[in-house]
Amino acid sequence: MIVVTGASGQLGRLVVEFLLQRLPAEQIVAAVRSPQKVADLAARGVQVRQADYTDPASLRRAFAGASKVLLISGNEVGQRVSQHAAVIDAAKAVGVPWLFYTSLLHADTSPLALAEEHRQTERLIRDSGLEYVLLRNGWYTENYLASVPAALTHQALLGSAGDGRIASAARADYAEAAAIALTQPHASGTVFELAGDEAYTLAEFAAVIGEAAGQPVVYRDLPPAEFAAVLEQAGLPAGFAQLLADSDVGASQDALFDETGDLRRLLGHATTPWRDMVRATVSG
Repeated sequence: MIVVTGASGQLGRLVVEFLLQRLPAEQIVAAVRSPQKVADLAARGVQVRQADYTDPASLRRAFAGASKVLLISGNEVGQRVSQHAAVIDAAKAVGVPWLFYTSLLHADTSPLALAEEHRQTERLIRDSGLEYVLLRNGWYTENYLASVPAALTHQALLGSAGDGRIASAARADYAEAAAIALTQPHASGTVFELAGDEAYTLAEFAAVIGEAAGQPVVYRDLPPAEFAAVLEQAGLPAGFAQLLADSDVGASQDALFDETGDLRRLLGHATTPWRDMVRATVSG
């Protein structure tokens, strides 16, 4: 039995969908804070169990009888280490043999501010005594697709990534990879560095937006503080705006680049082409 935490989230729900293609529904547990959000999964035979990263007792109940738990990293930046620790402790307490974790690309060396909580979580997992696999996910192409409408309006894509190469992949690619990894044998301590097949700069990304729309779109590289200010003016919370600007600075240092091919090999097929995703977004 495989438990997927955060199964009502964008990534978690996709993982469950891909697991349903590989396993009987009754062998899959969707662990969620609000079970009503995944009533459709329950109707398809998936076991739905209430679980909250801040409620250790709920985690122990959700993990009972599991052979593997996929810990999908929480979305509350600043709170994730304690929440992940609760998941790890609960898995140990009920005797779960294997823990899989969605970490960050090159988390051990990444300059991104987002990497620190992943590094700490990986350390906790290594020290836990559990058998484990680390799925170090790279950037989602969707992260930059969110900027397409504004880029079309202003005929400019803004960022602080310079000429850094970004090897992003679709969220569905990472979800499918997680489902495959969960249903295959691996040596404990296996680390997958997961990234898209083809990298791009934000200037190239902007050019494809323009080509798809039939209008010029240029990339404007801004100092990080200025880019964060623009994001705030667009309505993002200050802390989140600063994290995105920091991530772009990391991208300028190729922190979002990888060419190991781990994702393609795990999937058994090519990753979703970023150009196709841009064109689909522009066409609406």
